Amino acid sequence: MFEKLFKLRENNTDVRTEIIAGLTTFMTMAYILAVNPSILSGTGMDKNAIFFATAVAAGLITIAMGLFVNFPIALAPGMGLNAYFAVVAAQGTGIMSWQVALGAIFISGIIFVILTVTNIRQLLMVAVPNSIKKAITVGIGLFITLIGLKMSGITSVFLHLGPSLESIGKSGLGTPLFFEWDIKMGAITHGDALLALIGLAITGILMARRIKGALLWGILLTTLIGIPMGITKLEGLTFGLPDFSNLAVGQLDIMGAINYGIISVVLTFTFVELFDAFGTLVGTANKAGLLDEKGNNPKIGKAMFVDAFGVSFGSLLGTSTVTAYIESAAGIGEGGRTGLTAVTTGILFLLALFLAPLFLMIPGAATAPALIIVGVLMVGAIRDIDFDDFTEAMPAFMVMALMPFTWNIANGISAGIVFYSMLKTVTGKAKEVHWLMWLLTILIVGRYLFLGGE
Repeated sequence: MFEKLFKLRENNTDVRTEIIAGLTTFMTMAYILAVNPSILSGTGMDKNAIFFATAVAAGLITIAMGLFVNFPIALAPGMGLNAYFAVVAAQGTGIMSWQVALGAIFISGIIFVILTVTNIRQLLMVAVPNSIKKAITVGIGLFITLIGLKMSGITSVFLHLGPSLESIGKSGLGTPLFFEWDIKMGAITHGDALLALIGLAITGILMARRIKGALLWGILLTTLIGIPMGITKLEGLTFGLPDFSNLAVGQLDIMGAINYGIISVVLTFTFVELFDAFGTLVGTANKAGLLDEKGNNPKIGKAMFVDAFGVSFGSLLGTSTVTAYIESAAGIGEGGRTGLTAVTTGILFLLALFLAPLFLMIPGAATAPALIIVGVLMVGAIRDIDFDDFTEAMPAFMVMALMPFTWNIANGISAGIVFYSMLKTVTGKAKEVHWLMWLLTILIVGRYLFLGGE
């Protein structure tokens, strides 16, 4: 059955490998089950309701990605977009209610469905040059490494993103976002950072020895080592459904979003999700060897449709934008190549409704080493970028640098597109630039000029 459904032999994989890959992806993503309720509860939403929406949306949409697209990519409410949602719908200080904000996300999802059905989103695969696609893989590798370093405490990162409340009062909805950033070495001789370093050494050795399931074994062993260190918490291991009496299912306010005139908010959700999803799909598919020599795959269109549907579906359940996750690269690093990886991850998200304490027991310091090592695997794509041609090198570098340094995939891709179009033009190579790249360049410049940066 699995062979017929997922074409395992055709993709040089087997059931065991795919299930291990799905487990690994889930473990690196499970933090969203705790983080999303924590972030969105500031809007006045019930934490248990957010947990339900997060688990169900991630589970069902990820399963859909596996069954209908046969891609090893998982989806869940996206970090960054959930922070933006929390800011605009913050209880007492936001610019709208959380119901209206969910309505804005639903509208952005419909926009994505239209763009996907009309093949406009798929045109990105043809329009974006291969050098930028490779750079996206590298940039995501660096980004996911920084996430791992931050989660582990090996580096101490202070990061704050949001509109100034003072500027909201002055200029209304079209408010630029401010971005504060400070990064330094953490206290690596004790606590989470020490456990993460131990886990990094263990996982690195397992990878070097080519042990099957190295990333998963690394997470499990590090979790066990964390017990005597007092980092892996065993108390509170009770199983059963939390109180879901205050679900936010169907409470979105679509008409309120339309009547509110929140064009800038809808465009922000749309813009960031467009490039986040594109970057993640291309970066992870490239790492899995699912793209041809031109960096294309006909399944990307289906993957984008599932992603677009997930945006609106998630808002109906009561959570912020559902999007493809770069942590999927962890499962791909374990050999995941088909939709069975995604289905496994999705099922685990649904089981988390009953087994949440068990999954949430795994500390961030245990999953962080897997993300760091996935970064090692992904930056290898830099070999395929022509650094002798500056019109290819600089745009690619901007993609790779801005993704981690601005904590935003969309910023990196945007910079790469603008610089590619500009440099090709001034060097007499304008014919190498696809017409959609010109349109995107205009839209990107306009977006940052009039809606503010992130």
